[in-house]
Amino acid sequence: MAKVVSMRTDVTTLSSSVGTVIDLSRYKRGAYVCVSNVHMCMETFDDQSFRSVVNSADLVIPDGRPISWAQKLLGYSNAEQVRGQDIMNEICRLSGKESLTIGFYGGESDEVLAQVVSNLESTFPDIKIAYTYSPPFRPLTSDEDEQVVKEINDLGVDVLFVGIGCPKQERWMAEHKDRVQCVMLGVGAAFDFISGSKKHAPRWMQKVGLEWLFRLVSEPRRLWKRYLKQNPRFVYYFVQQWLFGRKFD
Repeated sequence: MAKVVSMRTDVTTLSSSVGTVIDLSRYKRGAYVCVSNVHMCMETFDDQSFRSVVNSADLVIPDGRPISWAQKLLGYSNAEQVRGQDIMNEICRLSGKESLTIGFYGGESDEVLAQVVSNLESTFPDIKIAYTYSPPFRPLTSDEDEQVVKEINDLGVDVLFVGIGCPKQERWMAEHKDRVQCVMLGVGAAFDFISGSKKHAPRWMQKVGLEWLFRLVSEPRRLWKRYLKQNPRFVYYFVQQWLFGRKFD
């Protein structure tokens, strides 16, 4: 485990992370996995309650390239980037073989979620999808939320992918950990990538840590404030930690 600024991150690999998710799913009790990047790191720095949510997760994978670089600079030479999209694809690929029942909570609309399911079923014919729900853009009533929990449990979902954006999805997972009987993974924009409504950055940009720039150019109006605020602050505070041993608790 490596603490990057104030966020706990696990030093892991894709295969190890997938193995952990599968193991957690066998217990048939609530667990959740955070897919961390610079944005999440600085959200944990700014908000103590959110820091508790992320640092209490069963697994925090380094989705963003800068997070895995930070792990390496802190002395974890074997640190690797584990992209949320990659772990999602691998779990879906293994769904049939490992008898994993998959669920999806999120997506911008029913149509986007239906396209996600269609594309995954085409790519992974053995996938076992039992549950899909695209929640409205408002808080659920207590009755609606109870119905969501009941359906997830009644349908025997083993792994639930949650795509409602950071920090909302992490808070949702933490709030539901003691109520659902599955592993939840907060995968952010993965639904949009799988449905084709958003494009991935080219691999070379991903490898050199410029995926954020590709997304900024793709969605400048939505993302410019986040990146302008968070990226420089992340560099500043991480350098304080790395070079001067400053601790952020």
